Amino acid sequence: MASFHHSWRFVCFIFSIIIHCGSAIYHGYVPSPWTLAHATFYGDESASETMGGACGYGNLITNGYGTNTAALSSTIFNDGYACGQCYQIRCVQSRWCYAGYTTVTATNLCPPNWSQDSNNGGWCNPPRTHFDMAKPAFMKIAQWKAGIVPIIYRRVPCNAIRKGGIRFSFQGNGYWLLVFTMNVAGAGDIKQMWVKGTKTGWINMSHNWGASYQAFVTLQGQALSFRLTSYTTKQTITAYNVAPANWKLGLTYQAKVNFH
Repeated sequence: MASFHHSWRFVCFIFSIIIHCGSAIYHGYVPSPWTLAHATFYGDESASETMGGACGYGNLITNGYGTNTAALSSTIFNDGYACGQCYQIRCVQSRWCYAGYTTVTATNLCPPNWSQDSNNGGWCNPPRTHFDMAKPAFMKIAQWKAGIVPIIYRRVPCNAIRKGGIRFSFQGNGYWLLVFTMNVAGAGDIKQMWVKGTKTGWINMSHNWGASYQAFVTLQGQALSFRLTSYTTKQTITAYNVAPANWKLGLTYQAKVNFH
């Protein structure tokens, strides 16, 4: 009987990457199937026109996203809940294609252009799934002179390109805390956030826009902790004491934890 229990514990350990034995399904994000779509690019080789964007990441270079980024059509942008998601993209079925793929982060929205036909300029019109890539990222999968190419894409975990803990950038004023979440690993996305001061309980934060969440509350003079739930995996993690009691608006603070 002892041998049986020892073997069962070993099997549970081996399969812990898939399930928790006798309990909930493991929350780690795994790649999705490959799906057909199309890709274009915007801006030039410097990717300066991709800075900022609908997710609110600001300077994508200094904030760690680089030039491997893309604006998503509204069909997959999902009102900003797709911000931070990671996608592998491969050019297919075109003489302009290069071999291999590149991995990009969703940092912006490609809005509809109803003055153009969906198959002739209105590439991001619903219900099309489309990636408008930063030009340096597009040039890794195809010759830029192609303009638009068919692709296959899939969601992938962000762990390979997101190192360290989640970062929280503070904006707002004395009565309103607006927090931008960056460097999110795992599925890369956020569904819900809470904030806790050293003198408060957990306070629910509402989704503002892109990757930002807000709380209309006064928290000065308190160290701040955050609790986050992933949009895709529903995993919830808690980042304790992210910001010290003397935290300031305009600064970014990094947690010691991240999604897996």
